[in-house]
Amino acid sequence: MMTDPIADMLARIRNAGTARHAQTACPTSQLKHAVANVLQEAGFVSDVHVEARHGRPVLLIGIRYDDRGKPLIAGLKRVSKPSRRVYVGKDDINKVRNGLGVAVLSTSKGVVSDERARSESVGGELLCEVW
Repeated sequence: MMTDPIADMLARIRNAGTARHAQTACPTSQLKHAVANVLQEAGFVSDVHVEARHGRPVLLIGIRYDDRGKPLIAGLKRVSKPSRRVYVGKDDINKVRNGLGVAVLSTSKGVVSDERARSESVGGELLCEVW
């Protein structure tokens, strides 16, 4: 039994980038799909889509690399965990690496990036940080 599916997805993305894979696959859910879409909008992953494999839906995430072949994702950090939830107010959303990274929040308006949460003046659960 998996206790933290978001951490599992982030670990798969990190490991695929380290191993120089073109894409990675993980079991899908609406929350994981929404987090992957935020990472795609921020430019950290190339494509996100759901595909059926062996009769089950699988989330495929394309890994992006720079000109030298290094993954664009230098680091991933799971902030809010099942054992310790972290919530931030609209005024407490900090920039990740002085704006070079993105924080993913689960808000009342859906799963959004930190920049969008600041522009819409909403706070929520701080899921993860990517830089």
